[in-house]
Amino acid sequence: MKFAIIGGTGLIGSQVVRNLNEAGHEAVPHSPSTGVDLLTGQGLDAALDGADVVVNLSNSPTFDDASPAFFQTSMDNLVAAAKKAGTGHFVILSIVGVDQVPELDYYRAKTLQEDILKSSGVPYSIVRATQFMEFVGAVLSWTSDENTVRLPSTPIQPIAAADVAAAVSEVSAGKPLNGTLDVGGPDVYPLDELGRITLSAKGDTRPVTNDETAGMFSAVRGDVLTTKDGARIAATRYLDWLK
Repeated sequence: MKFAIIGGTGLIGSQVVRNLNEAGHEAVPHSPSTGVDLLTGQGLDAALDGADVVVNLSNSPTFDDASPAFFQTSMDNLVAAAKKAGTGHFVILSIVGVDQVPELDYYRAKTLQEDILKSSGVPYSIVRATQFMEFVGAVLSWTSDENTVRLPSTPIQPIAAADVAAAVSEVSAGKPLNGTLDVGGPDVYPLDELGRITLSAKGDTRPVTNDETAGMFSAVRGDVLTTKDGARIAATRYLDWLK
C-alpha cells in the first residue's frame, strides 16, 4: 500500500516511515521541509495523490490556547484533501485520557482533532498513547531550578516512542478501526517518583519535592492518563530504557 505520512520526519513519523517501508509498503514522509503546509493547504493534494492511507503525525507548534486553531485548520485541510484523493483510511496519534482533562488547552485541542476526524466521513483509526519516555526529561524541566524539582504525584505510564511507532504502523497497515486503540507502557509511576528515578539514573542529585500544584500535570485528576482494560501494553520498561 501507499502511505502519506504527514509529519513524517519527526520522532514518531520517521520511525513509522521506516517500519512501513521495511514491511514492503511505500511510505512517503511529508512535512514543511518537503513543501507541505497544513495551514494553507499547500502541497496536500500532491502529497495525498494515490495514497491508500494518510497518517497524520503533525503537531501544534505550541501547547497554549493557539493549539485548537492549528488542529481545526490542519484537520479541515487534510480531511478535504483525503476526500479529494479518495483515501480509504485516515490515522491520527492522540493521547490516552485526552478528553478527560478539559482544563488543558492542548488536550482540548487534541480532543477537537479527534472529533473532526470522527465526523469526517472518512474511515479512520485513532491511536492514543501514554506519555513518551523521551519527553520525561522535558516534563521535569518545566518545574525545575538549579536546586530542586517540583512534581505532582499524577500517575504516569511511560511508553517508548519506538513502541508507539510500532502500534501506529500496525494500525495504519490494517483495516480502519473506526474507533480508538489505547497503548501504554508496562509500568505506572507517580510523576514525582518517576522524577526521582530519572534524576538518579542521570546522576542528578537534586531532590524531587512533591507539589500537587506544579506544572501541566497538576491539572490531571486521578489516573485518567493511564490505560484501562482493552489497551495494548508495550514491552519496553522505563528502567530498561533509561539504561
